[in-house]
Amino acid sequence: MPLDRRLIRLTRGRVSVIGWRTAPPTLLLTTRGRKTGLPRERPVLYARDGDAYIVIGSNWGQNHHPSWSVNLLADPSATVTINGATTAVRATLVEGTERDRLWPLLLRVWPAFHDYDARADRTLRIFRLDTVT
Repeated sequence: MPLDRRLIRLTRGRVSVIGWRTAPPTLLLTTRGRKTGLPRERPVLYARDGDAYIVIGSNWGQNHHPSWSVNLLADPSATVTINGATTAVRATLVEGTERDRLWPLLLRVWPAFHDYDARADRTLRIFRLDTVT
């Protein structure tokens, strides 16, 4: 994880250990730790839906949600850094028909999300990150 964050920052998102040669669309998501209140930064794959960023808490198909998704539920205010530019966002948990509509966008970015979904004994959380103006 620390190596991936460094690569993403140094290459402005062009290279990641996730993508081996070139990274799929990856942003650095900074949330506030729900217990500590400290900023927590994680690289996360994303899809675009208009002006919004769509992210999924796949956690590689593990049976627990990633900490950043729990942090977003506790405090939906966050920032995303893409290509060196940081933007404030507000997260909304996506459910129902909206989730069904966004799922194919995420699969186009990273088809393995399908495998993670099948492997996990939980519903993968999908968030819509809208820019705060």
